[in-house]
Amino acid sequence: MARTAAETPYEAAGGWAALVARAKALQPGLRARAEATEAARTPLPETMRAFAEAGCHRILQPARFGGAEAPFRAIVDVQSAIASACGSSGWVHGQNVIHNFMLAAWPKEAQDEVWGPTPEAFLSGILIAGLGRARRVKGGWRLSGRWPFVSGVSVCDWCLFAALAETEQGVATEETWQFILPQGAFEIIDTWRAIGLRGTCSHDVKIDDVFVPEHRALALEGSRGGASPGSAINRAAMFRAPSYALFSIVQASTSLGIALGAYEAYFEHAKKRAATTTGKAVAEFGTTHLKLGEAAASLDGARSILYAACDQASAIAESGRVPSMEERTRLRRDGAFAGRLCMRGVELVLELAGGGGIYDSNPLSRFYRDLRSANTHISQNWDVNASNWGRVALGLPCPDPSL
Repeated sequence: MARTAAETPYEAAGGWAALVARAKALQPGLRARAEATEAARTPLPETMRAFAEAGCHRILQPARFGGAEAPFRAIVDVQSAIASACGSSGWVHGQNVIHNFMLAAWPKEAQDEVWGPTPEAFLSGILIAGLGRARRVKGGWRLSGRWPFVSGVSVCDWCLFAALAETEQGVATEETWQFILPQGAFEIIDTWRAIGLRGTCSHDVKIDDVFVPEHRALALEGSRGGASPGSAINRAAMFRAPSYALFSIVQASTSLGIALGAYEAYFEHAKKRAATTTGKAVAEFGTTHLKLGEAAASLDGARSILYAACDQASAIAESGRVPSMEERTRLRRDGAFAGRLCMRGVELVLELAGGGGIYDSNPLSRFYRDLRSANTHISQNWDVNASNWGRVALGLPCPDPSL
């Protein structure tokens, strides 16, 4: 029997086209607030309200809480649409997309506590386990640490942290656990003054011996793909995919959006711009055609790579098997390479923009700084992720414990 449009939340909400349309509807407001967002160093309240109403950050949230459970390809289109209007807002939105997905692996009690009263809750997180320590106590854990780069922390409702478990003697082990705490249970330290992505409130966070109940803790294995406490209740195949490997796809989709924003801004400007020295229309220059062509091909290539990576992750999840280490590192490799292509595209249009492109008043300048900053994220670091895949392909162990 043919399925009806109401059989899945994703289809009932209008499917792919509706998701992308909702993301694109946010663009005018995001563009209008981009400079103010950068100045405030955080997404503005109007932006967070718009995100909550559109619900695009819930594309990977379980259906039982009203999430879309959309195909992974939706990450690429939704994230790129939002980030093309404002890189900082798009980056924070991406944190909510991936951390919503990660929470789906947590025990039912944690999901109910976070999403039950507030299905549209915003989630942030930082997953550098070596900067935190967790000690088991009766009924849960005591968590301490200080973590940098906690994007979106000022505007999140809940935040995920990774830490190394300690022995009873207080010695750190190699055992990684993840914890989720509500806003107010941790200290935000105002440190975020950066070259780009200035509006992401990616501050440091400090936690000093805070109790975390057992149900709000998850061993790292629960995020590596396959069975997890949450997969017993969230039965869709997508929730068997490895969230740490998919992290790179979300970040790279944001980078694609930033690059598209830069390309579109220049393209519209080039149609009417005349060279300062000759007065000749820039659109008539052969170098303009050549570099625009390479920039467009770079961005098209990045999108194709991301789609293919999403399809690979979906196919593995649908098959019911756990992805191999080669497949996990390939997802990270491909996400990082897509970001590299995006950077190439933006560098080309910045060259074409000439001296006018370096002014802060030119949106191209902000897009360039945002993309350069985005590509410093560990999941987008080409040397690290290409090297990890190469090691595994040659039969050597992967040095990244999260994968």
